[in-house]
Amino acid sequence: MRRLAFVVIALVGLSCAAHWPKPVAAQASSTWTLDGVLAMLDKSAQDFRTLTADIEHIKYTAVVKDSSTESGQIFVRRDDKMRIDFQKPDPRTILRSGDALFVFTPKINRVEEYNIGKHRSFADQYLALGFGTKGETLRKNYVVTLIGEEDFDNRKTVVLELTPKSDQARSQISRIRMWIDEASWLPVQQKFFETSSDDYFLSHYTHVMKNLKIADARFKPDWPKGVRVEKPRG
Repeated sequence: MRRLAFVVIALVGLSCAAHWPKPVAAQASSTWTLDGVLAMLDKSAQDFRTLTADIEHIKYTAVVKDSSTESGQIFVRRDDKMRIDFQKPDPRTILRSGDALFVFTPKINRVEEYNIGKHRSFADQYLALGFGTKGETLRKNYVVTLIGEEDFDNRKTVVLELTPKSDQARSQISRIRMWIDEASWLPVQQKFFETSSDDYFLSHYTHVMKNLKIADARFKPDWPKGVRVEKPRG
């Protein structure tokens, strides 16, 4: 489980610091209430089927004051399917299809394959967080706090802070901050703070499109011939 938890946490925070959007400080005098925000998330989740977006990911390591960056595209479908194709700095594909999770690294011609079936509820808390997630689901898994409103990426957003309720989840991630577009009620940024350190990872989404048709082929583990498949133990 520890290995799988590490993989899920590492993948979820999938941007160079110089290119971050600089949000305006959260306004405590938000016109929204927490119940109102969660009700809008419930409404948005009702008709959520798919999502496509550009993704920019930064991993910050505090002890060396260093950050690493990946960028690419993300595809999410409601039926437990997700694909992230990173192009920069090096190609890498993360694919989730039901209980199967794959990480393909072309540079070393390797696919890592994980079965998340036994720990599905844990994985579901992080993979595609906020994409079709109901407000009641957030309340079930997190202590949810409304931070306020921010102008972010030229959009009006509400900012939520999520503290995992389960000891298992909290042993990896102490809290999550999520910026939600008030027009679409989908995340435009998520920031995951790691437990027992000042490290964090951040996912920033642009060109977000909801409910476009995504073909089944996008989520098939169709790897190049001769690829080495490894199945790390949990």
